[in-house]
Amino acid sequence: MTYILEQKQIEEIEQVLSKSLIDLGVHSVILIDMAGNIVVDQDSGNSDHDIYSLAALAAGNYGAMNAMANIVGEDEFSLLFHKGETANIHFSKILSDYLLVSIFGKEISLGFLRLKVAEAVAKIEKLLPTQSA
Repeated sequence: MTYILEQKQIEEIEQVLSKSLIDLGVHSVILIDMAGNIVVDQDSGNSDHDIYSLAALAAGNYGAMNAMANIVGEDEFSLLFHKGETANIHFSKILSDYLLVSIFGKEISLGFLRLKVAEAVAKIEKLLPTQSA
């Protein structure tokens, strides 16, 4: 279940993504729900990606990977990474409802990015509503 976020929450999430990832050299960061709807997007100003198509495809990719996880006996793969020659994409699940998609170049190591994404995710999780029992 996806929740409607208040403007203040969105602004705080934007600030976390900007300070935690964009300021460190990540080209673009998109927070989407599991249906592929964009919740927040931040970029370095040098990004010209079609973020709407990217968000829809990222949600579909994540869903496909979770189906593969089930086939091999896992509940899910909570982290995905795709490496290209000049651009890389990192997916990280946030709670059960959101996916953080980071696009970055070869100037940032995957290990460093994963550390910074984990820190950002922890901050974002505190800003998002949790499911009530």
